[in-house]
Amino acid sequence: MRAVLQRVKQASVKVEGEMVAEIGCGLLILLGVSPEDSMAVAEQLADKVVHLRIFEDEDDRMNRSVLDMGGSAIVVSQFTLYADTSRGRRPSFIGAARPEVAEPLVTAFGQMLADRGVPTQTGVFGAHMDVALVNDGPVTITLSF
Repeated sequence: MRAVLQRVKQASVKVEGEMVAEIGCGLLILLGVSPEDSMAVAEQLADKVVHLRIFEDEDDRMNRSVLDMGGSAIVVSQFTLYADTSRGRRPSFIGAARPEVAEPLVTAFGQMLADRGVPTQTGVFGAHMDVALVNDGPVTITLSF
């Protein structure tokens, strides 16, 4: 799995003009799934995400997690995180999991965050989404498992 975490002041997702997810302070998580990923990998990633200390404490040091902050999360499926651009000018996405593999893992990952105490919303799997955010910092972290 690959995740891009963006620390946000606010974020939202619209599908066909309809708001499907909206948060204030927290994380916008773009999540890519490979064919080799499993529920165990999703569990490891969820543990890392909820405890990763990327929010400032009272001394302006990155010493607090989204859980510590009482923040929320939006998870957006993002197969393009597995783009292979090593040849030609058009990316190949052969490294991304097929939808029947990826969708259950994306859904489970969102539920794992919620089960760990982070209120979590999701985009719509496979839909064309308009994702908006106000990046806080900006702080953007990439994780690969």
